[in-house]
Amino acid sequence: MKTSNPVLARLGQAAERERAAGYAPPGPYGQPGYPQQQYPGAVGYPAAPPTVAPMSIDDVVVKTVILLAIVGAAASAAWVLVPDALLGPAWIGAAIVGLVLGMIISFSRMANPALVVTYAVVEGVFVGLVSKFFETLYQGIVLQAVTATFGVFFLMAILYKARVIRATPKFVKGMIAVMVGLFAVMMINLVLALFGINTGLRDGSPLAIGFSLVCIAVAALSFVLSFHEVEEGVRMGLPQRYSWTAAFGILVSLIWLYIEILRLLSYFQGDD
Repeated sequence: MKTSNPVLARLGQAAERERAAGYAPPGPYGQPGYPQQQYPGAVGYPAAPPTVAPMSIDDVVVKTVILLAIVGAAASAAWVLVPDALLGPAWIGAAIVGLVLGMIISFSRMANPALVVTYAVVEGVFVGLVSKFFETLYQGIVLQAVTATFGVFFLMAILYKARVIRATPKFVKGMIAVMVGLFAVMMINLVLALFGINTGLRDGSPLAIGFSLVCIAVAALSFVLSFHEVEEGVRMGLPQRYSWTAAFGILVSLIWLYIEILRLLSYFQGDD
C-alpha cells in the first residue's frame, strides 16, 4: 500500500492499525471485507461481519454536501446576526480560529468528524462576513463569485474524470511545494500589512491581479489532489470515517477558490 501522497500514507497507516484490530479491506466485487477470525466454534463458516466499513466515493460526496450546507447555514447566520460594527473583529477572529483548526485537522493522524464539522461552522462565519463586506461594496459580486467557484469545481471534476489532468507523483509533489510557498507568501504579506507595509499583492494593482490569478489557478488544480486522495482512499480501503477528511480537503479548496475569485472580481469593480 505505497503512495506518493504523504496524507494518504499517514491515513493508510491508520487503516492498517484498524485492520489489525479486526477489519479487512473490501472484497472482489465491492462487498465489505471481514476479519480473519471465525465465529467461536464455527469452523468453515464465513467470518464475522466487519467492525469498520470502508469509505466510498458516495460517502465523500455526501459528507462534502453536508459540510457545504453547514458552511452555508453558518454564513447566513453570521451575515444576519453579526452587526456591522463587529464585522472586522469577527472576521479576523473566525479566520484565525479556522486557520488553527485547519492545521490541526491537516496534521492529525486520525479522522475527527466533530473537528471537521466545527471547522465548517467557523469557516462559514468567516465566509459569511467576508461576503457581506464585499456585497455591501459591490452589489451582486457574491452571486458571481459563487457561480464561478462551482463552475471551476465542476470543470476540474470533468477534466480529472476524463484524465486530461493526472495526479502523477511529480504533479503531487509540485503542487504541494507551490501551495506551501503561496501560503508562506500570504502569511508574510499579512504580517507586513499589520505593520502598515503594502507589498502590492492585495491592493488591486496589476501585481495583485496577477497574484490572485495564480492563487485561483493553484486552488483549481488543488481539486486534482483532492479527487486523487478520494480515489486512492477508496482503493486502499480506508475506514468510512476518513470520508470526512477527504470532504474537508475539498471544502478547503472551495473556500480558498471562492475568496480569491471574490477578491479578483472586486478589483475589476473597484472603479465603478
